[in-house]
Parts: sequence; structure tokens; C-alpha cells
Amino acid sequence: MRILADLPEDEIKRLDRIAAEQGKSRAAVLREAVSAYQAPAATDWIDRGFGLWKRRTDIGDAVEWQRRERAGWTRPWDDDYEEVKAEFPDLFDEQDDREREHYKALMARNASPATSQPK
Repeated sequence: MRILADLPEDEIKRLDRIAAEQGKSRAAVLREAVSAYQAPAATDWIDRGFGLWKRRTDIGDAVEWQRRERAGWTRPWDDDYEEVKAEFPDLFDEQDDREREHYKALMARNASPATSQPK
């Protein structure tokens, strides 16, 4: 099937240059360009990334590495602070412990009946 397409003059010159370099006709270059053009699907990045770290040897066991990375995101006010600190003690320091104690004291104070509004 034939089509009619308007292209700017500079694009036609570029198309002719590519055709001459490749020893092809302008139409052949256009057909190849149209065949090669394909808008990426919304999930193409998933397929490209799947298994990307499969052969990594610098991180040891990938699941353990991931668990440790996520443990590093734990903050003193998180409910699982003590559990995570027990498993990965080197990720926490005295400042974290001070912040945890401050947080617990604040929560206890806010939960105490003495801080409720008078009737």
C-alpha cells in the first residue's frame, strides 16, 4: 500500500543521505524505519530488569543483602525497631537508641490519662 507523507526539507536531505550511505532507496529506508519503530509497552522495563542481579557475586546472598538494605531503613519510631536491631545491631548506634527512648517516653506521655482534657 502506498502512502503520502509530508516531511520537512532537512528531513528529506537526511533521509537521502542515509539511503546513499546504505546503498538503498529512500522508500527502503523509510520501510525499515517504520518496521523498527515500536512504542515501548508500559511493562517493558519489568522484562528488561527481571533477573538483572541474578549473577551478582559482590553482594553475597541476594535475599540476605536485600533484607539488610531494608533493615537500614528502620527508624527509632518504627514498631519493629527492637527486632531489626537485634538481627542487625551494627546498623544502629547510641543516637538511635536515645531517639527510641525519647519516642517511647513521648508515646507513654501521650497515652497517659493525666494528659487527657478535663471534664
